[in-house]
Amino acid sequence: MSNVIYRNRYAISRRICQISILLLFYTGFTYDWKIGGVKVLQGNLSASALFGVIPLTDPYAALQILFSGHALLFETLLGALIIIVLYAILGGRTFCSWVCPVNMFTDNAQKIRAHFKVPSILKISRTTRYWILGLSLVLSFLSGVAAFEWISPISMFHRELIYGMQMGWVGVAVIFLFDLFIQKQAWCGHLCPLGGFYSILGRVSLLRINFNKENCTKCGDCHRICPEPQVLNLSVIFKEEMVYSGNCTNCGRCITSCPEACFQFSLRKNKPKNQESLLKEVTRSENESNASRG
Repeated sequence: MSNVIYRNRYAISRRICQISILLLFYTGFTYDWKIGGVKVLQGNLSASALFGVIPLTDPYAALQILFSGHALLFETLLGALIIIVLYAILGGRTFCSWVCPVNMFTDNAQKIRAHFKVPSILKISRTTRYWILGLSLVLSFLSGVAAFEWISPISMFHRELIYGMQMGWVGVAVIFLFDLFIQKQAWCGHLCPLGGFYSILGRVSLLRINFNKENCTKCGDCHRICPEPQVLNLSVIFKEEMVYSGNCTNCGRCITSCPEACFQFSLRKNKPKNQESLLKEVTRSENESNASRG
């Protein structure tokens, strides 16, 4: 039993984190639950307050509001800055695997797909999420409202769970079926502009997945289980010895699935120089040395 828990430690931790955040929102609103007379968490995933004092704002939502032509309150700006700093440390797409409630359903869709070997019907490019991200900002500018926030299945589902509003389960059901029958990780990996936005922050984050190439036998277990398999391109990570891609969700699947224990959480190292750049630098040094001798 303990071995099973250890092998699934990150999956269990992610579910505890996601459910705990939902419960904090739910108990604060429904039961007016407080600690020391203060609600721990109130609001929603777009804008909330921690202990009634610390503002937390989704920076993507704040950006849409800005594009819609509305001025941002100081609390909104501060809340967005806090979240930006948080995910610049933890990894932007940590939100996707550790916070987003929709992830619980998409993960199960992938398990069912793998078990029954469901083929993909479409092939959507992973860059589509960035096009949707850009389109949402254009529509926000043209319409005067935060465009994606109005139709976001993540926001709708969260509002339904916490406040009892409608259509949340419909959005989640559509995403689940889309992921199950249309394409693997269709929503999180290809369409969701929120994940695309946080992947930009993830490019500079401090928390990374370290890779020990000496132990790797190239079995491919990590690549098969990763929700963003392109980030585990062996030709890249063998050279860099760390996953630097902003699309890494820091879910920990590669850590627990690797039989050789090649992966582990680590702080960011200096990214190694491109081999061509390194060769040019070495050549330039040799030429300078030869010139000085002459």
